Amino acid sequence: MQLVEFLAPHFAFVSDPTAWVALLTLVVLEIVLGIDNLIFISILTNKLPEAQRARARRLGISAALVMRLILLATISIIVQLTTPVFAAFGHGFSWRDLILIAGGLFLVWKATKEIHHTVDPEDHQDTMVGTLQLSLAGAIFQILLLDLVFSIDSIITAVGMTDEIAIMYVAVIVAVSVMMLAATPLANFIARNPSIVMLALGFLLMIGMTLIADGMGYHVPKGYIYAAMGFSALVEGLNMLARNRKKQGSGGGH
Repeated sequence: MQLVEFLAPHFAFVSDPTAWVALLTLVVLEIVLGIDNLIFISILTNKLPEAQRARARRLGISAALVMRLILLATISIIVQLTTPVFAAFGHGFSWRDLILIAGGLFLVWKATKEIHHTVDPEDHQDTMVGTLQLSLAGAIFQILLLDLVFSIDSIITAVGMTDEIAIMYVAVIVAVSVMMLAATPLANFIARNPSIVMLALGFLLMIGMTLIADGMGYHVPKGYIYAAMGFSALVEGLNMLARNRKKQGSGGGH
């Protein structure tokens, strides 16, 4: 009974239609923002031995959910991360800016490294062996490292949309649950289609550069980024369809 009395004020939004609109909007936003994370998780876990991939995805996304819920519990501290701590190049840098820049640099480095290995695998056989032998703990650590960057950014965005902490918790849980369901099918699709790997790495490069630009004070609307990703994915989908039709045609000819 005491628990119900404690939770009641936090879930008063259930009877408010505008709160439901905010919840739905925030869930969609969290899912869309999670696409960046899913692409990274898919590419990273595909470097593990096949028997460990699904486990790595489950552990990584579960740990990411716990971390996001903990960050929401410290939301008053997270909001203060937008306060400038020093100024340079005519821009006041906050802790959020520095975290975004660090995350962007990490993504650019990781994507560039993987593109180099994919384009020129023979020149990097020794390095490729090390990449393929990526440990489970190492993969989860990298997933958490990048999720920290995306989590802080999405939580600060969420604060601008609603004041209800319960709505934020529900939105995060729903969005991460969708990520959990989509992670394995997406990773398998990327693994089966080598050309998709290069496209996904290109997405990671673009996302990394966007994070760096955002941290430097040049905000790029997310809609532009996802529109570019969607257009590229559509073109690649048409290429895949054309290749499949060509294979079927040549197979039928023989």
